[in-house]
Formats: sequence, structure tokens, C-alpha cells
Amino acid sequence: MAEPTRLDGQLADYLAALSRTASAATVAAYRRDLAALGDFLAANGVADGAALDAALLRRFLGGERARGLAPRSLARRRAAISGFADHLRAAGVLDHNPASLVRTPRLPRDLPRPVDVDALARFLDTPHDGSPLACRDQAMLELFYSSGLRLAELAALDLGDLQPQRVRVLGKGGKPRQVPVGRRARAALEIWLGVRGTLAGDGETALFVGARGARLGHRAIQQRLANLARQRGLAEHLHPHRLRHSFASHLLESSQDLRAVQELLGHANLATTQVYTRLDWQHLAAGYDAAHPRARRRRPNDSD
Repeated sequence: MAEPTRLDGQLADYLAALSRTASAATVAAYRRDLAALGDFLAANGVADGAALDAALLRRFLGGERARGLAPRSLARRRAAISGFADHLRAAGVLDHNPASLVRTPRLPRDLPRPVDVDALARFLDTPHDGSPLACRDQAMLELFYSSGLRLAELAALDLGDLQPQRVRVLGKGGKPRQVPVGRRARAALEIWLGVRGTLAGDGETALFVGARGARLGHRAIQQRLANLARQRGLAEHLHPHRLRHSFASHLLESSQDLRAVQELLGHANLATTQVYTRLDWQHLAAGYDAAHPRARRRRPNDSD
């Protein structure tokens, strides 16, 4: 068995630091990405992160691309490496981040279509049997659509994160934000909280729990949404990301406030929101032309 190298320790230190701020899913994905990098570096005689440079990283990512890794997975590989390099730079091991010199693979724009607003309203308004599990499912549906939460954000919610008209969530990169909770979602949550005690185990802090009383996992939430879509006659596959996308698209259609949608979604960059919502630029341009004082067309009788 090979002796641990300095690189092994550096990778372990970074993942330990990451686990204090990132979700378990992100840590697991980055662990796999960096294990692949570690294998590549070991095969090339590199035993210290101080030797990382852009040429090595291009060779590694090029090899991953050649063996058929998808663009989205390549982009995550690069993000994991960039985070690791930033960690080494902060520790004084590197004087710059070599990943910043490596181009991110172009990602396909394969965003889900938003569910039609009327079809979604009928789906959400479909009566249920009033059981504790049905009340929980209704509260999850309403909260997903009301607040545009990611799957990991909703699954991680604790009772203490709920406030009268908003909810605190921990987004990507451990960034906290507060998002409003609409009237219908608040009503569904109130009903769920009234029966949650019949399922939740002693001392369980999770907002949403399963039949065994423990926090509901990601896969279970995905399955519940897909099953509910079939049971309630929604003629489309439903998953958490599609509800988040529908939230953003419907809100943008009615408000045309891209910055507000960006804040609610927890996007660091406005460009992400623009792609995510498939913004109707013609519609937005018409609003701009009508509202901006330097964009409005001058009428013939306007004075100079």
C-alpha cells in the first residue's frame, strides 16, 4: 500500500473544510472529482498540490472529455479543482489559481419547460385525503412553488428556519438567504405542522419527515413529486427543479423584475438567471422601451 503523499493530505484538508459549508451532495460530488484528479496526478508523478499548473489541468480535463465525460460533469470537475486551488492559494501553497486559466466547457441549455400556470394551479388545488403524509406532501409542493427552493434547500429545512412570512435557507456554497412564503404555502405549512407530531421522532428538528419519523431524503422527495403528478392527472413529469423553474418563469412573466428573481433564486450572477428563466427578451425590451426615459420614442409634438 502506497504511503500517503502531501497531495493526499491537501485534498483531505480541503474536503474537510468544504464539508463545513457545502451540502453533503456537493461534498460527495467534489470528492469523486478530486479523486479522479488525484489518480491522474499520481500517474504523472505529482505528489504535491504546489505543482498544479494550467497545463496539467488542461491535460486532465482533456482526458476526461476524451473518455466521454459530459460537459456538465466536466464543468463540475473544473469547479471542484478551482475550489481546491483556491484552498491551496489561501494556504500559501500556490500563488495563483491555475484553474482560472482553463476554459469552462460550454453547457447545453437543457432547462426544463415550466409547467403551464393554469395546469399547475389545478394540480396544486386537487383535494387530498387529509392524512399526515398527504398534508406533508401538499406543504412541500406549495413551498417549492411559492419560494423557488432547490431540492437540497427544502430537504435541509429545520423547524427553526420557518418565520411567519419567510423561510431561511442555506444555498449553494453555504450562502444563506431569506425568501418569502406565499399565502397558500403558509396555509399548507400550518396544516402540516399541526399533524407533524404524529410522524416526527423525538428530538427530530427536520421540517419534513418521512413515515419513520426521520428527515425526508432527496430521493424520497423526488419520488413523492413524481407520484403525485401521476395521481393528480398532471400529464407531465414533475420534479423539484421543474417547480423551481416554473416559480422563476411565472414570477418573471408577471413582474419583469429580473433582479428580484435573481435574489429569490439565490443566483450569484445575473447571467445565470437569464439562462435559467429563458427570459423573453422581446417582452422585456418592450417594457424597457416603454419605461426608460432614454429609450422612449419621441412623439412628433414633443418639445426639444
